[in-house]
Amino acid sequence: MEFLVVAGGGGGGQAGGGAGGLRAGFSGVTANTQLWITVGAGGTPGDGGGSVATNGTNSVLLSTSSGATTGNIVALGGGFGGNDGGGTGGSGGGGGNGGANAWVGGPGTAGQGNSGGTSVVTTLGRTAAGGGGAGTVGLASVANSPGGNGGAGIASSISGTVTVYAGGGGGVCSSGTPGTGGVGGGGNGSATTGTAGTANTGGGGGGGYVGFGSPGGTGGSGIVILRYPDTFIAATSTTGSPTITVAGGFRVYQYTASGSITF
Repeated sequence: MEFLVVAGGGGGGQAGGGAGGLRAGFSGVTANTQLWITVGAGGTPGDGGGSVATNGTNSVLLSTSSGATTGNIVALGGGFGGNDGGGTGGSGGGGGNGGANAWVGGPGTAGQGNSGGTSVVTTLGRTAAGGGGAGTVGLASVANSPGGNGGAGIASSISGTVTVYAGGGGGVCSSGTPGTGGVGGGGNGSATTGTAGTANTGGGGGGGYVGFGSPGGTGGSGIVILRYPDTFIAATSTTGSPTITVAGGFRVYQYTASGSITF
């Protein structure tokens, strides 16, 4: 069985949120096996009242319902976009608020994503970095303008259509050009409200001008996709209403909400 597990993206602060962790590979499955799927939600944005954005939540492919982690596949939620330092996650959130301090982006997790960018000291307005993506790091902001772009995600054809997942959010620039979200669902930064990461891609939320009442964007929710050759029989049962297709020689089970599958 081939799998793709993408966690929820981090919410945007001034900086772009990091993309949800992305894990892909193959796993053996025997008849009468039941697997439990958790699809992570995107992180909440920081707002003008000074609250900090939150990380996205994990997506998990469980080989047991007992809660044990041995043999399970866990993708970590994306790190929040910083008003100062960025959050640690599957991919790290960008560093925020330049100003008198350069803030470091959060680190990503090996095998799942990359670090967020670092902001720079600036004399005019506020500028913040992009969140990391599954494919590349988030970009640093530039003094005064522009905000940093989000890191790029990774393309997969597991669903039957080539799709890019887990792009980082772009950082804000209050007096110039904001950063753009990374390909793979990352939200754009904005001098007003940051753009949300795209649902079911794990994209990070874009940065917003948090200091003056405009929030960042919500992180994009995650996704779990399983497929195997259609020479094997269909799953005997599923929960969570996955989208099921049979095409190109594969049976594909695409989960945008938590559930289970029994072979």
